[in-house]
Parts: sequence; structure tokens; C-alpha cells
Amino acid sequence: MKEVNLYTDGSSLGNPGASGYCALLEYFLPSGEPLYIQKSGGEKYSTNGRMELKAVVEGLSLLREPCVVTIICDSKYVCDSIDVYLQGWIDKGFKDVKHTDLWGEYMRLTSQNKIITKWVKAHSGHSQNEHCDRVAKENARYYQ
Repeated sequence: MKEVNLYTDGSSLGNPGASGYCALLEYFLPSGEPLYIQKSGGEKYSTNGRMELKAVVEGLSLLREPCVVTIICDSKYVCDSIDVYLQGWIDKGFKDVKHTDLWGEYMRLTSQNKIITKWVKAHSGHSQNEHCDRVAKENARYYQ
């Protein structure tokens, strides 16, 4: 399976409020050269947590074959939900869980992939995370 990195970030001005997200998919060609594909957007009224998860889902939707995907984001909500809580939510039928539509889409999109999460501290100089942060905020401002 190919290995890819998925950098994501979400933003909400007002939380809830005008919101944006960015997903940056990174794949290294056999030459070692990186190839990037980006998907971003926003909503008139949403939350930061929803946009963080939306970025992951939209990034995963870019995949065209099963991959080992390392999701690299600054959202503890996303990383902990995937690594710690998701199986319990599934077992309980997603009772009292927010964003079930997105979690359902996440599960559909990841059924053939191996997922690894890596949390990075926000605004710590990580270039791809900083890029996603800027794009997500620009998208949120667009929806103001």
C-alpha cells in the first residue's frame, strides 16, 4: 500500500460561526519528490471541531486506492477520537456523539486504509500545519 501524509486544520470564527477547513495530501514519488493535493472549503455557520473533522474527511476523499494514511493535525479532538473513542462510539451506536454524519463518512472512507494519527502542537512552526491553518482561516473569513 502507498503511504501518504494528510495534514489538516479547521477554523471557526466565533465557534460557532463562519468556518473553514483545509486538507493537504502529501505523497512522495519514487524520485523522492513530494506531490501535494489540496482540498479546502467552509461553511457559513459551524464549529471548530466539526471543521477539524471535515478537513480529515475531505482529505480522505482524495484517495483513489487503499493507503497507509498518517493524519497529521493539531486537533486533540480528532486524534483522540480516532485513537481512543471511535470503537466505543461504534459499539454504542454513536449515542450522544456529535458529528455522526462525518464520522460515518470517515468510517466509509477508511474501511480499506490503515490510519495512523500524529498530533502536532498548533502554531509551532510545522510548515504544512501552518499552511492548513492559514487556508482554513481564509476560508472562514470568506464565509463571514
